Amino acid sequence: MHYMVGKPLSDIETPALVLDADLLEHNIEKMAAFARNQGVNLRPHAKTHKCAMLAHLQIKAGAIGITCAKLSEAEAMAHAGIRDILIANQVVAPEKIERLVGLSRYSDVKVAVDNPDNARTISEAAQRRGQVIKVLIERDIGMGRCGTRNLEETLRLADMIVKLPGLEMAGLMGYEGHTVFLTPFREKEEQCLKAIGVLVETKEALNSAGFKTEIVSSGGTGTYNITGLNKNITELQVGSYSTMDLKYREVGLDFHLALTVLGTVISRPDRQTVILDVGMKGITREFGLPVAKGLEGATVRALPEEHCILELSAGNTSPAVGDRVELYPTHGCTTFNLYDNIHVCRGGIVEAVWPVTARGAMH
Repeated sequence: MHYMVGKPLSDIETPALVLDADLLEHNIEKMAAFARNQGVNLRPHAKTHKCAMLAHLQIKAGAIGITCAKLSEAEAMAHAGIRDILIANQVVAPEKIERLVGLSRYSDVKVAVDNPDNARTISEAAQRRGQVIKVLIERDIGMGRCGTRNLEETLRLADMIVKLPGLEMAGLMGYEGHTVFLTPFREKEEQCLKAIGVLVETKEALNSAGFKTEIVSSGGTGTYNITGLNKNITELQVGSYSTMDLKYREVGLDFHLALTVLGTVISRPDRQTVILDVGMKGITREFGLPVAKGLEGATVRALPEEHCILELSAGNTSPAVGDRVELYPTHGCTTFNLYDNIHVCRGGIVEAVWPVTARGAMH
C-alpha cells in the first residue's frame, strides 16, 4: 500500500479509509491542551482507531499511555512499542490471564477487576511467574455493565486485593458512558456529575479505609469537558476526539471531522441517483447513515452491504461515474475496524499509509 504515498486522493483504490492529517493533528493538540490546562492526564482509548501510529502521536502530544478494550488490543499496542497500557475491561479466561502476566514483563500493563474470584486467579498466575499485576477496581457508575455495584462490595474487594500476593492495587475506574450523548448540555452535565459523584464517593471511602487510589480513571470524548474538570479524576479515557464522527458532532463537540471513507461512483442510473462502491461492510450505520462530504443537496438514502445510494437534488450533474466521493461515518470506532490500512492525506495528497494495528483484536 505504500506505493500510494505521494499520489492524489483520487488515485486511491476504493473503498478506503482516509484521515486528514491537518485535522487529526488539530484534534490531538486541542485535547492535549485541555488536559494540560486542567492538570489531568490523558490515556486515550485505542479501541477508537486501533492504530499504533496514531497512538504514538497522542503520546507524543502528552498522553501518559493508552487505554485498550481487550487483551489482544493491548498486546498489539505493546508490540508496537507502547508501554503504559490500561485494559479497561475484565480478563478472566485462564489462558488470557497467562498472556496478561506475560505481557506485564514487557509493558506497564494494568487491568480492571470487579470480582474476587478473578482477582484471586490473576494473583495465582502472577505468583507462579514472579510478576506483580497492577489492578484497578471498576465501579459501575450508571452504565449497568461491569463494575462493583456498591461501596460495601468495593471495599471488600479492595481488602482482598491488597492481601493477595502478585497484585498491586493501583486505583479505581468507572465510565459514565450512559451520559455521553445526552442533550441538551445541561442535562448531560447533570447526569454526568451524578455518575462521577459515585466514583468520587467510592474513592473517598477507599482512601478513608486506608487503600491507595493513585489512579482514578474515567471520562470519554462526550464528557471530557465535564469529567475533566473534577480534580478527583486523574486521567481521561477519551477516544473518538482524535478523528471524530457525526454522532459526536451531533451533540455539539467542537472537534474536526478528520475521518472519511472514500468511495467511487460506479453508476448513475438516473439524474438524481448516484451509486457508490462502499456499503455497510465498509462504513457502519448503527448511529445512522453517513453523510457525503462537500456534495450540496446530496442525501444518503440507503446503505446496503456493498453499495451506498445517494440522492441528488434536481439539476445536479456531478459526480460522474468514476469520480470519488468521501463519506463521513456516524461512528468512527466501528468503522476503523473494517479496514487493514488508513490513508493519511494532507492537502489531498497521500502522506502515509498506516496499518490498523489491532484490527480484529477482540480477544
